[in-house]
Amino acid sequence: MSKKPSIPKGTRDFNAEEVAKRSYIMETIKEQFQLYGFQPIETPSFENSETLMGKYGDEGDRLIFKILNSGEYLKKISDEDYNSKSESSITPKISEKALRYDLTVPFARYVVQHQNEIEFPFKRYQIQPVWRADRPQKGRFREFYQCDADVVGSKSLFQEVEFVQLYDAVFTALKLEGVTIKINNRKILSGIAEVIGAQDKLIDFTVALDKLDKIGEEKVKEEMRSKGIPEDGIAKLQPLFSLSGDFGDQVESLESILSTSEIGKTGIEELEFINSAISKLKLKTAKLQLDVTLARGLNYYTGAIFEVSAPEGVKMGSIGGGGRYDDLTGIFGLKDMSGVGISFGLDRIYLVLEELNLFPDTITEATKVLFISFGEEEAMASIQAVSKLRESNIKAEIYPDAVASGKQMKKQMTYANRRNIPFVVLVGEEELKSNTYSLKKMATGEQQKLEFRDLLKALE
Repeated sequence: MSKKPSIPKGTRDFNAEEVAKRSYIMETIKEQFQLYGFQPIETPSFENSETLMGKYGDEGDRLIFKILNSGEYLKKISDEDYNSKSESSITPKISEKALRYDLTVPFARYVVQHQNEIEFPFKRYQIQPVWRADRPQKGRFREFYQCDADVVGSKSLFQEVEFVQLYDAVFTALKLEGVTIKINNRKILSGIAEVIGAQDKLIDFTVALDKLDKIGEEKVKEEMRSKGIPEDGIAKLQPLFSLSGDFGDQVESLESILSTSEIGKTGIEELEFINSAISKLKLKTAKLQLDVTLARGLNYYTGAIFEVSAPEGVKMGSIGGGGRYDDLTGIFGLKDMSGVGISFGLDRIYLVLEELNLFPDTITEATKVLFISFGEEEAMASIQAVSKLRESNIKAEIYPDAVASGKQMKKQMTYANRRNIPFVVLVGEEELKSNTYSLKKMATGEQQKLEFRDLLKALE
């Protein structure tokens, strides 16, 4: 007995309805990207390992899918390395490529590689799958799509302002109200690390702080202690754990905490600029919220950091995120090229829209009318009619097997019902003689005999 086929954990098959809904989200996002002046690019699904490794921190590196070299790759491993079972020494010799972890680092590689062909500032969008060797759970998959928009070649904070507006525009178009756009600034985190005497442990500090809403205050403190952050420094963080109030109130508290840090004060100034501009421009459905615990444990953010959360009451992780990365292209040799970008989490947005029943009914409509088969002569007449309907952009098809028995007739009707096809057309001997078509509405059973022009009007 053959084994039942399966797919890897963290991946999914999509049926026709799911594909239609996912396409609706992607097309909505793409429309707004283009409205804001972003141009599309695509990059390979896998990159050279050296392009990806070391760009996401230790945690990110562990989640990168490595691709084994083709051929007899084990022959390149010495007995000493093989017996050592050292991942760090063996992996580079048997795997030179890896599946992309996100779209941002490949984009940075693209900019450097094609810099002589690009007009700066360069605004690009990219909608492609990425892969992460994460533990699968609700809203977290090993293969998923990201929908990214980035600008490189501009240091203007108006780019951040536009990205906040872009988030708002997309979620407004999706009719997803109550979304929160959380914002922080990496300079503020650097300032806090400076104040608590943990400048050399900035990444450890931010990775731990980023988990506050997931594991709670005490667990975060435990993790910081385990990373060697001094106890008196952790005590200075206490105001952060209970920070509350509106944007202005939180900024006022931060100014007190960061009074001795120049980089921290610069971060506050940048946040205030963005908030002031958004206050004047107004958002349609989303709200902008300062969250000083927002760290996003990625090495490349240097300024503003964004994370988007679903409406209150929906249990879901972030549905978008991004930030400013002044140094990203520098890792590939192109210095002084500032960039900022955001990403939409397609799969999580899908789950949120599904939970809130926000998908329009029309997006899952497929075939509108099915012609029932009675025989070869009738089928030929049906195919001619179907061709004319398609020319008028009406989704029509004919049941492929030409049969005449009552049992087969019932089978075809059941087929139409199960596929939610709203109309069927019967072309039998009588219809052939009178050059007419019997149109049946599946929901009510109502049936009428029509000439083609009337059939076309009825289906339009």
